[in-house]
Amino acid sequence: MSILILTHQEVQRLLPMAECIEVMEAALSALARGEMEQPLRMVVKPRTAGGVIAMMPAYRSGAEAVFGLKAICVFPQNPAKGKDAHQGGVLLFSGATGEPLAMMNASAITEIRTAAVSGVATQLLAREDASDLAIIGAGVQARSHLLAMSCVRKISRARIASRTLTHAQAFVSEMQSTCSFPLQAVDNVRAAVAGADIIVTATTAFEPVLQREWIATGAHINAVGTYSHAARELDTETMAAASLYVDRRESALNEAGDYLLAAREGAIGPDHIRAEIGEILIGTARSRTTRDEITVFKSLGLAIEDLAAASYLYQKANEQQIGTRVEF
Repeated sequence: MSILILTHQEVQRLLPMAECIEVMEAALSALARGEMEQPLRMVVKPRTAGGVIAMMPAYRSGAEAVFGLKAICVFPQNPAKGKDAHQGGVLLFSGATGEPLAMMNASAITEIRTAAVSGVATQLLAREDASDLAIIGAGVQARSHLLAMSCVRKISRARIASRTLTHAQAFVSEMQSTCSFPLQAVDNVRAAVAGADIIVTATTAFEPVLQREWIATGAHINAVGTYSHAARELDTETMAAASLYVDRRESALNEAGDYLLAAREGAIGPDHIRAEIGEILIGTARSRTTRDEITVFKSLGLAIEDLAAASYLYQKANEQQIGTRVEF
């Protein structure tokens, strides 16, 4: 028996953003139809460690049934060391025999699939003429979201804000050559989001970086930076005012600090979640209903997304003879 090993670079080569958006559409639709299963992630948070480890298993039924498991460490201080905050692997197993099929770089999969899911949400929820993009954050997810947003809307400009203006300027210098529209570094979040109709928050913040009074009428927000029940990027007023969509209700109600902290303050409850993205895709729920409403997609990242990406990568790598086979 042999297993396929895919490196960070090989995952990036085999999983272009536009293709991953289609893969995520299919995965979220399958989840909404009950064809994919996952428990809540298990997170181990040692008191003396500089990070955490999360275990994220999933299963896809059908003719090509597979199990998947992502084991991912999250170290918030890694970007200061020039490393991705997410480190780990995605394992793929046969649904027929349980045999391990592949191990893939989880950092690369997480980078691409997270932004691709936001791309799906933006395609469904943002106004069709939305073009003014603001990104809060200047790390890995900021880069991948810049690409994802340009895949689903015709972006006219993007403003970038980070913890320091220097970080935002470095992002612009790195990414401008990849974009056909201008990028602008700004020194605060309020300036970045003024008038923006698509907003991405991709930070490691524990306290809100975005306030309701700064948000333009009709804007769509992808809140992707936190998955802890104790951290949030959006203030309570934004959560209460917006039409809220999630990748999965159970995950949001148990893990999303943006939701949980606003709910703890009495501003919202479970009924405030309008729909899962997959429910919109299969036609059992509605998306945006007016031009003026603010929509929020609270992304937590799901094990079924990693499984779908890994399964697609496994098939494509075998077809193109990419990767390394190791006897196991």
